[in-house]
Amino acid sequence: MMLTRRHVIMLATAFGLAAGSLSAASAETIAIGAYPSNPPFEFKDASGSFEGFEVDIATEAAKRAGFEPEIADYGFQALFAATTSGRIDVAISSITITAERLQSQSFTQPYYDSDMGIAVKEGVTLSGTEGLKGKAVGVLSGSTGEKWVKENETALGIKAVKGYNAQQDMFLDLGAGRVDAVVSDVPGMEYLFTKMKGFEVADRIKTGEQYGLMMAKDSPKLDAMNEAITTMKEDGTMAKIHEKWFGSEPPAGSSTVTVFAMP
Repeated sequence: MMLTRRHVIMLATAFGLAAGSLSAASAETIAIGAYPSNPPFEFKDASGSFEGFEVDIATEAAKRAGFEPEIADYGFQALFAATTSGRIDVAISSITITAERLQSQSFTQPYYDSDMGIAVKEGVTLSGTEGLKGKAVGVLSGSTGEKWVKENETALGIKAVKGYNAQQDMFLDLGAGRVDAVVSDVPGMEYLFTKMKGFEVADRIKTGEQYGLMMAKDSPKLDAMNEAITTMKEDGTMAKIHEKWFGSEPPAGSSTVTVFAMP
């Protein structure tokens, strides 16, 4: 059979489409879980799509590692069970790397250093952590803020600790006087205060906390994701993502720009 030019073009197009389908099908999906109310780290835009500092990191790392990222929303506490059970491969949401968590989870190298802080209504004077005596304190359930408050509850004379599943609800209660102070991560609070007025960080709590991608213990995808983060630090991508979401260059020597070993 003689092939006309039209036949050749049709065949070439068919082969091209088939190759494209095979290529798309060959990219293994990596399921990412995220708490959707944690700006600027992760949140949903008006269309319902995820965006944020850690969203950019996780999706870029996934693509560099040869995976097709898919993001779904989870409550903060639910992320830990989801990685353990295999429902998701990666969890993001300002998750601090701790010795306790490393017993049941794996983490990539850190990519962000964070302090905690004590937030109050504007105009309220707080004399450091000692100022929490006799106060009701709000925390995000399952967070390291909750862990710190409960560890220091007796020593500081804290009257009550109230847990929340959403940061916005926590600050609505602070504004209404149902709690006297909130302990949480400084970056997330400062970003929130550009949207919710009337609050301020009264004191910082130096913790040495660092965030990483949390994955199932010894996940087969861990090494590839960690290596992708290394290349993102080395080629300046991580610094650009930081500037995009925080409006400034990351500090020299911070985990955002320095390559670390996996914990």
